[in-house]
Amino acid sequence: MRREPTALGHIDDEVTIAPEWDKAVCIRLARQLGYRLIWPPEYTRLTILDLVRETDVDAVITPSATHVDALTLDRLMHTCDVETACPRETFARYFGGRRGCPA
Repeated sequence: MRREPTALGHIDDEVTIAPEWDKAVCIRLARQLGYRLIWPPEYTRLTILDLVRETDVDAVITPSATHVDALTLDRLMHTCDVETACPRETFARYFGGRRGCPA
């Protein structure tokens, strides 16, 4: 991880109907949360999970949970936090084991 908190912006091209608006929403949320926002290359063959591992970010910021499917969300949560703008939610990372189970 870097000295300052960083986040990867993620907009699914197949989901968005207003990409410029979605990008602005992600930028605003990153600013509010104190992240330096970086964007993946425009044309990449890497999955979002591979991009997160390659860029070593603290979080993924996306306009809504519909931009990330459930399985990918679960996998991302093993690596970083996932922040959504609308509705405003935080999917915090978890480390090993099962969440919610007593020790």
